[in-house]
Amino acid sequence: MGTNRLKPGEAYVIGVDYGSDSVRSVLVDAANGSEIASSVFYYPRWKEGKYCHPSTNQFRQHPLDYVEGLEATIKACLQKAGADIAKKVKGLSVDTTGSTPVAVDATGTPLALTKGFEENPNAMFVLWKDHTATKEAEEINELAEKHEPNFLQFVGGIYSSEWFWAKLLHVLREDENVRNAIHSWVEHCDWIPFLLTGGNDVREMKRGVCSAGHKALWAEAFGGLPSDDFFAQLDPLLKGFTQKLFTKTYTSDEAAGTISKEWAQRLGLPEDVLIGVGAFDAHMGAVGGQIEPYHLSKVMGTSTCDMLVAPADEINDTLVRGICGQVPGSVLPSMIGLEAGQSAFGDVYAWFRNLLSYPLKYITDEKLKEEIRHKMIADLSDEAQKLPLNEKDELAVDWMNGRRTPDANQLLKGAIANLNLGSDAPRIFKALVEATCFGAKAIVDRFNEQGVTIKGLIGLGGVAKKSPYIMQVMADVMNMPIRIHKSEQTCAMGASMFAATAAGLYDKVEDAMQAMGQGFDAEYHPNPKNVSYYQKRYEQYQKLGAFIETQTKQQLKANRELVNS
Repeated sequence: MGTNRLKPGEAYVIGVDYGSDSVRSVLVDAANGSEIASSVFYYPRWKEGKYCHPSTNQFRQHPLDYVEGLEATIKACLQKAGADIAKKVKGLSVDTTGSTPVAVDATGTPLALTKGFEENPNAMFVLWKDHTATKEAEEINELAEKHEPNFLQFVGGIYSSEWFWAKLLHVLREDENVRNAIHSWVEHCDWIPFLLTGGNDVREMKRGVCSAGHKALWAEAFGGLPSDDFFAQLDPLLKGFTQKLFTKTYTSDEAAGTISKEWAQRLGLPEDVLIGVGAFDAHMGAVGGQIEPYHLSKVMGTSTCDMLVAPADEINDTLVRGICGQVPGSVLPSMIGLEAGQSAFGDVYAWFRNLLSYPLKYITDEKLKEEIRHKMIADLSDEAQKLPLNEKDELAVDWMNGRRTPDANQLLKGAIANLNLGSDAPRIFKALVEATCFGAKAIVDRFNEQGVTIKGLIGLGGVAKKSPYIMQVMADVMNMPIRIHKSEQTCAMGASMFAATAAGLYDKVEDAMQAMGQGFDAEYHPNPKNVSYYQKRYEQYQKLGAFIETQTKQQLKANRELVNS
């Protein structure tokens, strides 16, 4: 159709954004990004806490939550929009959390959807924040240090328990039934397009370069995935497993295929809708938030994913240590995508809210209970920003769910220091806010130290939109302005931009981003009076973090010696 010939009302696309707690679909006008309808579906099994054990860091999601959410949200959007718009839908693309893989059979069906595995957590999607594979990640790191070539060179030099191979090895070791039934290991963002296009042979599934490069160690320099010899050395259970996976990858501006007749009828979509290749939420979210070269795009939700794009001829051979990878085409097909992030951001505030909410269990008025919980973070923010700044204030480290970057270590724990009898809820909340912002600064510092200079910050997601206090602290800590994108749903909007490109409505994603982008509606500038205070506090944060890390290493060493004695 071409970039310049698209007119409002001529063509529509759908972006589907799978988050940790819910899935959201948006139906937008492909000419200008105007939102026609949106719908949210909260995963019912996840909401009940099924298949999860937070104390052991096990977080699993049933594929039925995803399928039911896909159907419910898209049908709701089309119902709101009406039949005239529904018949003009041209493309659909999906983003998901990641790494969130699942064991599948030969047809590409998750084992949890097959007989005998319906209630088996190991047959379900292993959510990004599942940290049951810390031992396996450690073994991968130990082997990679001795191996030539170093297969971790494009993922920051450190493999995380949140990622593809560590989770696969853990599931294979733990569950003989899954081990005997598995035909492949598939990311959530690759499975949904496969499902929608009627795929029935896992060998034909199109895998996105985003998930493959950042989490599965795929790289052109290796000719694909690491060698089978590497994985056989890691554990004989992995011998030959690369043959069950993939060699080729695709950027998300490409089509995974055309929607199947069954799914077109099921959703009420035309039978010629093109389904785009999937990617992770932060990567598509960065596009929805109109990312620019060398501007760190911070998708701030339960965790953060920090995305940066740069031209390949400028990055050259620079490899940033301790991040979550740098992959050609993982964000914008024409550039190198670099990923970092924090394992917990909004989750830190949610943890504190849940802690304070414990007495609410005695209240029988559910409406009152929900109202109190809903207002809590806003009230804490109001009180915290009134507090004077003092270098002896309560101090926290944000590793409540381990540390993603810089230098992944999911065994690390959070901490709160300088507590006294005057440490009330607003003061502790203030310390937690500062800690999450200090964690963000550590990422920016790492990029700058390694020769990839950050020129600006873009804030995306729920926390960025709803928490002026947190964003002002972020600007003060970073000593850098942060622009907040206007769109409430940058991930879903980014998916819709990719859908428009995959459907041929735009020649390239940058064109779709320019035409459909909603711009920025807020900007926070650093308060010069606070910058020096936060710099000193940041140094205290670093010292406390270093102490925790040292103690953790010593404890792990002592535990090993005890086991071996």
